Amino acid sequence: MTSATERPEPHHPAPAGAGDPASVTGPVRLIATDLDGTLLRDDKTVSDRTVAALAAAEKAGIEVFFVTGRPARWMGVVSDHVHGHGLAICANGAAVVDLHRGGRVVEVRPLHRLAAMDVVGALRVAAPGTSFAVELTTGLHYEPEYPPFHLDPGATVDAAERLLSEDAWHAETPVLKLLAHHPEMSPDDYLALARETAGAHASFTRSSPTALLEISGLGVSKASTLAQCCAERGISPGEVVAFGDMPNDLEMLTWAGSSYAMANAHPEVLAATPARTAANSEDGVAVVIERILEEQT
Repeated sequence: MTSATERPEPHHPAPAGAGDPASVTGPVRLIATDLDGTLLRDDKTVSDRTVAALAAAEKAGIEVFFVTGRPARWMGVVSDHVHGHGLAICANGAAVVDLHRGGRVVEVRPLHRLAAMDVVGALRVAAPGTSFAVELTTGLHYEPEYPPFHLDPGATVDAAERLLSEDAWHAETPVLKLLAHHPEMSPDDYLALARETAGAHASFTRSSPTALLEISGLGVSKASTLAQCCAERGISPGEVVAFGDMPNDLEMLTWAGSSYAMANAHPEVLAATPARTAANSEDGVAVVIERILEEQT
């Protein structure tokens, strides 16, 4: 979940042929796109060109799913641009929300509190200085040491152990994600350490340029929830085109039949995704959608 105040990682130049849809080998029935660093420009807006491309895809019978680390309450920037089904996948796959109904959560794949407590204990030992936040279906709560956070003014500020306690006032509210921040470690080293020390308890990923980890229930990812949504619609991986830029997109990009890394993507994403498109600031998603529609008409 990348904060609107965090700076994006440096852009990488797009290679020759960026946006060439030649890797799409058959009819496309669904487009799955990340938001921050992918569909959204750096100022967190959706360009007119991208809005038009999304609408044209839906008109052509291609479903569009926004698949993001953002919580439902941060989906206002794109809520007007989901047509048809109205659904989006949020919190890295932990929630499916209905944007036609004000971001109402219609399905939850929670991180169980005991597993989250195990992660907290392991990271306190393995990475001293770690601070935590707990993302519930109703909002974010965090520790006093967690980086200043102003988007959830009603948050409870307390130790993670108490926030996750069975006695907490919100104990019956599902936990979508645990967030872990370290003030000194490099983001990739922190992710590797966390997976090594606590990977038996939860799924770890990252999408921030800082050492901020996003921790979900075991097996929960953008890819696994997208696969479930596609199976419900009789859509195979080969009929899906996906777009992304950060490590939390990797499973989705490798699951989809055709995938595009943004030119500004993390090096690991660029290495894992042969097809490229232009940067998010240059409407890279729209470039590919337009060409797909030309091929399918």
